[in-house]
Amino acid sequence: MKQLTSAQVRAMYLDFFKSKGHSVEPSASLVPIEDPTLLWINSGVATLKKYFDGTVVPENPRITNAQKSIRTNDIENVGKTARHHTMFEMLGNFSVGDYFKNEAIHWAWELLTDENWFAMDKDLLYVTVHPDDHEARRIWRDEVGLPNESIIDIDDNFWDIGAGPCGPNSEIFYDRGEEYNDVAEDDPENYPGGENERYLEIWNLVFSEFNHTENHEYQPLPHKNIDTGMGLERVVSIFQDAPTNFETDLFLPIIHATEAMSAHHKYGETPAISTSFKVIADHVRAVSFAVGDGALPSNEGRGYVLRRLIRRAVMHGKKLGIDKAFLYQLVPVVADIMNSYYPEVTEKLSFIEKIMRTEEERFHETINDGLQIITDLIATLKAEGKDVLSGKAIFKLYDTYGFPVELTEEMAEDEGLKVDHAGFEAEMKQQRDRARAARSTEGSMNVQSALLTDIKVESEFFGYAELELTSELLVAIQEETTVESLTSGEAQLIFRTTPFYAEMGGQVADYGQIKTVTGQTVATVIDVKRAPNGQSLHQVEIIAPLTVGETYQLVIDEKRRNKIIKNHTATHLLHKALKEVLGDHANQAGSLVAPGYLRFDFTHFEQVTADELSEMERKVNEKIWESLPVVTVETDIDTAKSMGAMALFGEKYGKEVRVVNVDGYSIELCGGVHVTNTSDIGIFKITSESGIGAGVRRIEAVTSQEAFEVLNEEEGRLKEVAKLVKAPQMKEVVTKVVQLHEQYKELQKENEQLLAKLANAEAADIFDKIETIGDVTVIAQQVSVKDMNQLRQLADQWKQKELSDVLVLGLVAEGKVNLLVAMSKAMNQRGLKAGDLIKAIAPKVGGGGGGRPDMAQAGGKNPEGMSDALAEVKLWLSENK
Repeated sequence: MKQLTSAQVRAMYLDFFKSKGHSVEPSASLVPIEDPTLLWINSGVATLKKYFDGTVVPENPRITNAQKSIRTNDIENVGKTARHHTMFEMLGNFSVGDYFKNEAIHWAWELLTDENWFAMDKDLLYVTVHPDDHEARRIWRDEVGLPNESIIDIDDNFWDIGAGPCGPNSEIFYDRGEEYNDVAEDDPENYPGGENERYLEIWNLVFSEFNHTENHEYQPLPHKNIDTGMGLERVVSIFQDAPTNFETDLFLPIIHATEAMSAHHKYGETPAISTSFKVIADHVRAVSFAVGDGALPSNEGRGYVLRRLIRRAVMHGKKLGIDKAFLYQLVPVVADIMNSYYPEVTEKLSFIEKIMRTEEERFHETINDGLQIITDLIATLKAEGKDVLSGKAIFKLYDTYGFPVELTEEMAEDEGLKVDHAGFEAEMKQQRDRARAARSTEGSMNVQSALLTDIKVESEFFGYAELELTSELLVAIQEETTVESLTSGEAQLIFRTTPFYAEMGGQVADYGQIKTVTGQTVATVIDVKRAPNGQSLHQVEIIAPLTVGETYQLVIDEKRRNKIIKNHTATHLLHKALKEVLGDHANQAGSLVAPGYLRFDFTHFEQVTADELSEMERKVNEKIWESLPVVTVETDIDTAKSMGAMALFGEKYGKEVRVVNVDGYSIELCGGVHVTNTSDIGIFKITSESGIGAGVRRIEAVTSQEAFEVLNEEEGRLKEVAKLVKAPQMKEVVTKVVQLHEQYKELQKENEQLLAKLANAEAADIFDKIETIGDVTVIAQQVSVKDMNQLRQLADQWKQKELSDVLVLGLVAEGKVNLLVAMSKAMNQRGLKAGDLIKAIAPKVGGGGGGRPDMAQAGGKNPEGMSDALAEVKLWLSENK
């Protein structure tokens, strides 16, 4: 067996398929750019769905890739099994309507067994096939030469997600030998494809040849496809003779770096200690790559996944004796391991470290909150005479605070409590069911549109320079059928040439009219999309008859186009200004360039301040006023990058690209339409900034006429304010508002003083109402003060004057209840605590609370229970004195 590094295995796989005429597709961002149904890119084929569903026709139907992927449905198993991971790499080769089973099987065998490639022992390889896939069995047996006993029928060998493309699959297994056998020789799972460690699945070949319809019929696809997947981590474990994936060069350097930071713990010391090392190594890899691709920790979506991974890793770090932020120190190790193929982690190293460290330090604060919650829960259960910690409580600590179940159980059992395992498992199942339902559309793929895919006519866009032109109608489609003529309704048209821009790259499509050469309008263009083969597909409403083969005049709405191009160039200026103000981590995460406004989404981990927004706005307007020339050139991708052109991460570019250069200030790859000089934009105004998701912010802005209208509206509102504050001139408005604010503060101060006097008067009254319960003196009264702050002020007076042993005050304001309990040191020394008393009386007002032994407070929603709560004070004291 060859000894290969992970980098060598990856390179060898890609080189092999490149030698078979495949184009190497770069690994896409883990954050889906084009597919809103996915939380993460979760497979090698996920980024190629546009090719398989016919949305886009690839330049080369043979594709290969090494794709980083994330799956989070089995996080609990990571570290406990040999091969569960959150982030993994999938090596794949794909055919979009080109080759099929014969080539896929023969090439797989060649790569695995040829001496120039992987050179695996043929006798150690087994394959599985679907029982009805006689062709695959025949190829493996008669052409490849595998004996029948090495070909196993498996009923489940059919790849089907419930709808869309599907088909039988063939899996390839490697026999690792008797020493890896973890089941008995006569165990029914002891075979290739069974649940065992001896026979390791290394490659899955999917033969996608059917369409699963809504009626649950399996119809042949117009174009048969190949989709294969080889897990890099698995294959590397074979070449490096590693018991699990974690003993390979993909994980061991991270584990060794963690050992150096732990409290003298070593990997392999015990199963539990090894699990902690594995969890940390896996999770820090996943988070490093995800943050590098623009995802940020948060409480929702993919950001919640990152937060959970970080918290789980931190808790396992505590098991190794690491009680401070440490994960961020492992990011350079991850970067070093993966740098040969994934330089983005190295390039964004400092940013990833910053995000990781901040999140770790925040969680160390959360850990303390969680510990306090556990302590309070245990105390409450004991006070109520209960001895079982509920599954719902355990789940909340696990899910919200990242507390491992084992830690919660240990603390509960130390206090003599039992643990509701079944309840916890039920909560976990509900969470998995919710996640499974959310993922039900993940990986779905549309059925190929054979009609659009098969239309190969040439159509050229001339809209960069032309606003109208005369062109021949080549194709007309109505109701999913090509027709020769049209008289009414909606239709899709393809012309030999067109000035109409098809919606792409965030820029909306042009609208306009189709006219006869004599000037009669025959159709209105209401949208333009890109067809799978790149043609502009005009969506039109028919006004008068059109005929294929005739020549027509295509006229775009010039006023609308002018608004769009101003907003598009302004978007480029904003992108540059945003990076200058916030930093290079602020990457575009989406955009919309419409005639009325522009929208720009970007990655950033906190709200943009008003000063930062003003600075961006100023920078953009300065470039507009400088009247900078906007020059667009067509060149190859390498030349464009050498010019310093900014490419959007995750976008795919062809060999020829367009570079939009704003006088060297902003240089971007862009296929959209722009102004020729920044002065054409007129003026730029930001109208809003908001968060739209995990670590993603959105800026909306307007230019030109729309900007003037916004400024005009703001001026109108300012005039209204001037009138209200009686400012004779606009420039005096701020002074007048400041004066009114100072007057308000003075009146507020006077009001507070009056309320304090009233509170003192109230105190003089209630402090006389002292009752005795046995040998304990208590004041328990409802008072009429402003808020909890004034309740605390009364408690301070009571403490200074030492008026009684116990003080209980209640306040009802705006339908809500506030309770405060204070106890003297003498009471504390007798074992009585304010926190215990507050927990006894708070339920009477529909609330709960807690606090220190000498002072505690609570809130409630039931004012009618106030008298019962005060009565409960005396009962509690009589039972506990």
